[in-house]
Formats: sequence, structure tokens, C-alpha cells
Amino acid sequence: MNRITAVGLLLGLGSALLIYLTVAPAMVDPLLGDPFTNKKYLREMRVMGGQGNVLAAEFNDWFAGLWHGRALAGTLVVLTVGAVLVFRFVATHPGVPVAAKVDEPAPPH
Repeated sequence: MNRITAVGLLLGLGSALLIYLTVAPAMVDPLLGDPFTNKKYLREMRVMGGQGNVLAAEFNDWFAGLWHGRALAGTLVVLTVGAVLVFRFVATHPGVPVAAKVDEPAPPH
């Protein structure tokens, strides 16, 4: 169990470090910029779909950003540590004990 944990951490964290060191920083287009800083864009979004539309678009932009560039390295670290913790929890806790006794007859249908 310790070897599997060590290999998982080594692969996940090593990959994250490699991604972090090799990926160039994200370039922002100076002409377009971030549309969520433009008041006219936000007003049009609210007119078309309300405040929920704006929140959904911001969430979508944030979530898509997790899978690109240096943010991908951070996402990989979190996923690696989470997977190793889940593996260790499942490996150290035995299966669910059987509650029914063998001597008791089955209930009638």
C-alpha cells in the first residue's frame, strides 16, 4: 500500500511539476482583454439571460481555465492528492460487515 501511494504521488506530483515548468504563461490578447471587465458586455449578458447567465458564464470561464497552462499543474496536484487519500482510506477500511445472522430464517414475502 505504501509503495502504491508513493508511486502515485511521484507520478502525479512529478507530472504537475513538469507541466508547471514547461508551459509558457498564458498570453492575454490586448485588443480583446477579459470580457467580464467590460460593463457593456455584462449588461448585454444580464439582458439576455439575467444574473444567472452572468454567473454561469463566469463559472464556465473559471472551470475551463483549470485545464490550461499553469493552472493545469495545480489541478493535477489537487487531483493526485485527492486520489491518493481516497485510495488509502479505501485500502485501510475493510468491507462493510454483514449484519444478518446465518441462523435467522428469511422473512416471509
